[in-house]
Amino acid sequence: MVGIRSKVWHRLRSVTLAILVISAVISPSTITSAHALTVSLNSASSNDSYAVTYWHAIAVETLATSPRPGPVMFLDMAVVQVAVHDAVQAIDLQYEPYHMSIPGASGSPAAAASKAAHDVLVSIVPGQAASLDALYHNYFVTHGLSETDPGVSVGATAAAGILALRANDGRVPNPLPPPFVGSTELGAWRPTPSLQPGPPPSEAPMAAPWLGTVTPFTLKSGDQYHAKAPPPLSSKRYARDYAEVKALGARFNSARTLEQDQLSYFYAGNLFIQNNRVLRDIAAQHTDNIGDNARLLALGSLSIADSMITAWDNKTAYNFWRPITAIREGDNDGNSETAGDPAWEPLLNNPNYPEYTSGANNVIGAVTRSAQLFFGTDEKTFTVYSQHPMAVPNTRTYHRFSDLAQNMVDVRIYQGLHFRAADEEGRQQGRHVAQWVFGHYLRPLDD
Repeated sequence: MVGIRSKVWHRLRSVTLAILVISAVISPSTITSAHALTVSLNSASSNDSYAVTYWHAIAVETLATSPRPGPVMFLDMAVVQVAVHDAVQAIDLQYEPYHMSIPGASGSPAAAASKAAHDVLVSIVPGQAASLDALYHNYFVTHGLSETDPGVSVGATAAAGILALRANDGRVPNPLPPPFVGSTELGAWRPTPSLQPGPPPSEAPMAAPWLGTVTPFTLKSGDQYHAKAPPPLSSKRYARDYAEVKALGARFNSARTLEQDQLSYFYAGNLFIQNNRVLRDIAAQHTDNIGDNARLLALGSLSIADSMITAWDNKTAYNFWRPITAIREGDNDGNSETAGDPAWEPLLNNPNYPEYTSGANNVIGAVTRSAQLFFGTDEKTFTVYSQHPMAVPNTRTYHRFSDLAQNMVDVRIYQGLHFRAADEEGRQQGRHVAQWVFGHYLRPLDD
């Protein structure tokens, strides 16, 4: 049944679901409406790959509206997706499990995927248990599944195994370490002012400063792909990057073109939601069975998680300052080619963590390289959506994964958030992580 589904159906599913799950708070009524609109696009087959993308969307919205520290959400998604992958593969038997082998598993892979996602999310965000329970029950009803299906037990077993494996991984230490506020030394990050409405709070300490020490999902250690040091303040490379972001990343009197302005706002929203949707939509559009769908989302999520750990390892190791601090201190940095401007403002508020390397580019490097390796090509057509109110247009269609990766390198400069060195090193780190994951995990069983 799955093999004959057309790409058109996958596009319709993805678009319909996306429209209905972008609300700030998940509610059972919202998802019930989603089911009412999408039920005609899906058979009652319990082996529908839609189950995996559906629960991926629910996981993103659940985590995005949770009290979890922002960067930690990227790691939480990996816990969800490897549980889903292991639940599906226990029955489907196409690919290696990440952790859980379940001999004799049977039943509906869709039921297994749903139960695995539900149980992991309830464990991570217990405050949303009632809503998640309602979503879970409604999914079974609207897709003709039975909650006594043997796949439910498989999903529960997979979830319990993954949760036990990651129970003490350090994602959210208890107690939390003291706040990290960097240093006032030249070249060092320190909390930055928020000059416009919106997050983060002005002068906020570093978000999740412990993240670089979290146990990786696949890497040998968080510094496996440690980047070379940022360019010295006295170097010509630093002066060149400084001049670029000073001109292109300024809030006022910038040198940005109209297209660069549009790109800046297009990628100015919640990158956790946006980048996970990119991965999910690619999976929905370009895979046609539940095993491949679950594997791609797991590979991408693992790569994202370990690339975030990699980025935070570098952020704390180098503690490099943001452009807003660097440009305001430009006359004091010892480089005659970096003219300072004490009133300079970036286009966007700076995230509250050090600049080097770029977490956004680690993530998009991981997503795009995962997709390239999975499909064996750089050339696939996909659409990226923006929720930012100033994004005009609010969709961008790409035909190569590498084009999206290059856009993210450039856009973080246009936004006034990064020097080019941090973006390019971050992208490279994300690519390295994705290659490691693809070469060592979730491989075909017949290899």
